[in-house]
Amino acid sequence: MRILVWLLRAFIFFSLFAFSLNNLHTATLHWYFGQSWSAPMVIVVLVAFGAGAAFGVVAMAPSWWRQRQKAQLVQQSTPAAQQTASSPSPQAPVIPDGI
Repeated sequence: MRILVWLLRAFIFFSLFAFSLNNLHTATLHWYFGQSWSAPMVIVVLVAFGAGAAFGVVAMAPSWWRQRQKAQLVQQSTPAAQQTASSPSPQAPVIPDGI
């Protein structure tokens, strides 16, 4: 199984490497107010991917924080509930052995 995972990783790496070698041509991005940026196409794609990934992480951060707070509250309340459930209640009737 490990060999298959490494083969898949190698395939992905070499595919991306070949993609980057095939896209070394210069691309020009035209911004507002006459600004432009020229860079190799692979850099433009890499920057766009990185910006999208960063935006996704920032967009998900509040949800992750809320879920983490809920999990901490549940974790803090769970040990107390387990302790009371596992210990016998003091009002439990005592049954004699002979009956």
